[in-house]
Amino acid sequence: MSSNSFAYNEQSGGGEATELGQEATATISPSGAFGLFSSDLKKNEDLKQMLESNKDSAKLEAMKRIVGMIAKGKNASELFPAVVKNVASKNIEIKKLVYVYLVRYAEEQQDLALLSISTFQRALKDPNQLIRASALRVLSSIRVPIIVPIMMLAIKEASADLSPYVRKNAAHAIQKLYSLDPEQKEMLIEVIEKLLKDKSTLVAGSVVMAFEEVCPDRIDLIHKNYRKLCNLLVDVEEWGQVVIIHMLTRYARTQFVSPWKEDDGLQDNEKNFYESDDEQKEKTEKKKFYTMDPDHRLLIRNTKPLLQSFKTFIVVMAVAQLYWHIAPKSEAGIISKSLVRLLRSNREVQYIVLQNIATMSIQRKGMFEPYLKSFYVRSTDPTMIKTLKLEILTNLANEANISTLLREFQTYVKSQDKQFAAATIQTIGRCATNISEVTDTCLNGLVCLLSNRDEIVVAESVVVIKKLLQMQPAQHGEIIKHMAKLLDSITVPVARASILWLTGENCERVPKIAPDVLRKMAKNFTSEDDLVKLQILNLGAKLYLTNSKQTKLLTQYILNLGKYDQNYDIRDRTRFIRQLIVPNEKSGALSKYAKKIFLAQKPAPLLESPYKDRDHFQLGTLSHTLNTKATGYLELSNWPEVAPDPSVRNVEVIELAKEWTPAGKAKKENPAKKFYSESEEEEDSSDSSSDSESESASESGEQDEEGDSSDESSEDSSSESESESGSESEVENRRDKNSKTKGKGDSEYGEKENENSETSDSSNEESSSIEESSSDSESESENELESRKVTKEKEKKTKQDRKPVTKDVSLLDLDDFNPVSTPVALPMPAFSPSLIADLEGLNLSTSSSVISVSTPVFVPMKTHVLLHRMSGKGLAAHYFFPRQPCIFGDKMVSVQITLSNTTDRKIENIHTGQKKLPTGMQMHVFNPIESLEPEGSITVSMGIDFCDSTQTASFQLCTKDDCFNVNIQPPVGELLLPVAISEKDFKKEQGMLTGMNETSTIIIVAPQNFTSSVILQKVVNVANVGVVPSGQDNIHRFAAKTVHSGSLMLVTVELKEGSTAQLIINTEKTVIGSVLLRELKPVLSQG
Repeated sequence: MSSNSFAYNEQSGGGEATELGQEATATISPSGAFGLFSSDLKKNEDLKQMLESNKDSAKLEAMKRIVGMIAKGKNASELFPAVVKNVASKNIEIKKLVYVYLVRYAEEQQDLALLSISTFQRALKDPNQLIRASALRVLSSIRVPIIVPIMMLAIKEASADLSPYVRKNAAHAIQKLYSLDPEQKEMLIEVIEKLLKDKSTLVAGSVVMAFEEVCPDRIDLIHKNYRKLCNLLVDVEEWGQVVIIHMLTRYARTQFVSPWKEDDGLQDNEKNFYESDDEQKEKTEKKKFYTMDPDHRLLIRNTKPLLQSFKTFIVVMAVAQLYWHIAPKSEAGIISKSLVRLLRSNREVQYIVLQNIATMSIQRKGMFEPYLKSFYVRSTDPTMIKTLKLEILTNLANEANISTLLREFQTYVKSQDKQFAAATIQTIGRCATNISEVTDTCLNGLVCLLSNRDEIVVAESVVVIKKLLQMQPAQHGEIIKHMAKLLDSITVPVARASILWLTGENCERVPKIAPDVLRKMAKNFTSEDDLVKLQILNLGAKLYLTNSKQTKLLTQYILNLGKYDQNYDIRDRTRFIRQLIVPNEKSGALSKYAKKIFLAQKPAPLLESPYKDRDHFQLGTLSHTLNTKATGYLELSNWPEVAPDPSVRNVEVIELAKEWTPAGKAKKENPAKKFYSESEEEEDSSDSSSDSESESASESGEQDEEGDSSDESSEDSSSESESESGSESEVENRRDKNSKTKGKGDSEYGEKENENSETSDSSNEESSSIEESSSDSESESENELESRKVTKEKEKKTKQDRKPVTKDVSLLDLDDFNPVSTPVALPMPAFSPSLIADLEGLNLSTSSSVISVSTPVFVPMKTHVLLHRMSGKGLAAHYFFPRQPCIFGDKMVSVQITLSNTTDRKIENIHTGQKKLPTGMQMHVFNPIESLEPEGSITVSMGIDFCDSTQTASFQLCTKDDCFNVNIQPPVGELLLPVAISEKDFKKEQGMLTGMNETSTIIIVAPQNFTSSVILQKVVNVANVGVVPSGQDNIHRFAAKTVHSGSLMLVTVELKEGSTAQLIINTEKTVIGSVLLRELKPVLSQG
């Protein structure tokens, strides 16, 4: 949806002329030389006439053709005046296409675009969100400094728009305005700060992109939004995920201490084993044990599901670099499997992924060793992929797998791809230097390759052998002699130069061979390559210094040839050598040290990976791919020695709550305090009990820190009211008096915030009902109070794993991490005045109190086969949806399963086995059935949280002897609960769910289906919706909420003339809405 969506279509003028010329060839007029151009102009005149027509259909057709031209890369800029006239068209479709055109050409035709600027400004107030967004895109595409104030004002207004799509485009416009006028930076930062607080997943990625472009150094803007961004990450669109992940990677490197210290600490402990007790004690006192910040853990945990992304590889790559740069080394291994999976993609993706794996495999070989075979080269791989795989295989080579790899390399050397074969020989050389056990084996293999028919293979072998011999030259005189004989056959300059260099370096070890080599080279000196000539000069100088009797004349001959060579490098080298080795009157002091200079011991070359120096760039970036710093690259900072204050990420809400609290609240709390003070007189005074509340909350917060694997505990954990936490604090304090501090409890809460937020509403209502009854305690008898206290104690025992949240974290914190959708339908509890005061300012939905869950209108008894008796060896299973709230959890869909024994023997121990559920989905299984008699059947209940999706829940249905894989896939209509809502509230909510949240279609309704009863029957048969009273006979309304998120689902069937009807569905869950639309359409259409 970017404003540059058509920018890639622009081509150079030559290409356009060719293409347009080809199209016009058939219609060239024979009248003159300008037939080609007149034809082209005539075609555009046709479009201009259509655009000036009074008929919208002609204009629409013209705009479609023009946009099609742009998509094909043709130049349509000359139509700009005709197109811009239609910017004020009342037809929405025409207007949208005009805006698409203007976004593409507004920058080129700035003067004409400025003439219509008032129209764009009016369009910013258009009721249609798409028009408002398009107008902002066009406005930001006009790159004229004079309209900067207008753009600034438009961006500010759009940032406060009700539509998240418009706010998203406002974030895009921020970047364009900043590039046009950087002086607006401070004002733009204010808008970015405002948009960063936005809870819409549609906006998150775009505003972070604007943040990265405008003010990447303003980390302070991220603090308060860090946890929200972490929790929204899974639902953001793919490119937004990439931008956010890269930004959070940089953020984590500045705000948290290094998690790699943990590994260093383990190594230190091993060393300390042999030290004295005193030394060990001193070191232990100095070293602080590493504990990961909960916010650091939150980021790592929330990005892990994205490793399974199948839509775009760049998301997986972004998560992989995040794990590589900020996760503990022990946890980074999980990215290897995901990266290897990406190697099945196209070659461009493979290239980027392999580059990153090559960098990783240098430092941590163990991550990719299990997938060694995945990096074997295929014959169909392009050369760039082959060389990268070779690089990775070299990095992964060790004593255990080198024999396997060398056999693989032998095959590669025979490849028809000569560049790849040469790279393989270099790889063999690197393996020989890295693993000393196979050095001789590799060297012998390379010597065998010297007899290869392929000249390139031989040449590369010579170059690699030269490097290997530098490491241990004394032991390989025979190899040097063998290579000297190859000078007659090898023609590759690099190989010939390598042999000459080796001969010169070892001239004293081969005293008979070296002079003869020089003699042969002198014959062909003038026809040799410049690189070879330089080495011939060097060889002559070395032999002149060590064996002047045999080579003096040869050397002088070569020096004379070099003196008049065409290449100035060779002429300079010749003069330098003559002055150095041939003494005369002008010789300087250096001539005395000529032998030491030429025959000095050279260090052996270090064969390193070309990817060794890339690790200082952030993985997955353009800079890493190019191995040079690209424009706009933001470097990763080093880990801080001491972590900055983590409290900056806490969302402060205490002061806000006080502002919203009415004056009478304090009086309403007194009865509750009196009620609990009676139960606390045995140990503590009423003053100390209020202090114990926060302590007990922090205790339970830490006790539950590692217990979040249980579904019940995570669902039950929520923010309790003051009165309930007060009574529980006494029990907590008795059980564990001296525990952790309140501050740590708050930080532990930060890690659990996302889980707790979803269930806070229900527990608040529960506690509020208790609080209201306690507020009337003065008028009740003491016996009633005692009985209530006993009941509460029993409830407390059944919720020992429950995690009360401290008072100073209120609903605003939780709101921050879970965007509030449409009003959630909840049962009507009795609220105490004090709780109403607390919630007055926090409740973002004004109509939630008038929406409640109702009983289902109709329960279809249609059953679905879960396990066929043939597949289940006599055990048959069917399931259906009873359309009742699930007893196992508010977010679960109730499923009833009927198990039947069709055999003549007893089936024992029927239970559920392994579950394979998509990320986020949860299942409450039925209790095991000991036995099922022959021809008997039993019905059991299950609860499944489908997360508002029609994904399949897969699990195993097991008996004593067998396990069977079964699947439950819910119809979209069973993911809903019916709600009771008035027609007025229905219309109000429908008005808030327009634009992208609305899907509609026109259906042909059979005459017999035009009655209200038939429509009602058909709709409720497909979906579990409630009927909304309607004052119009031709409009039928239905309402429901999604089971998981509680988002409203509003269905409208409007009967029109001519046996047609319009089906409209309004919901924030657009995917579910479109699926439901597809299911309802054929049902309502058929007779």
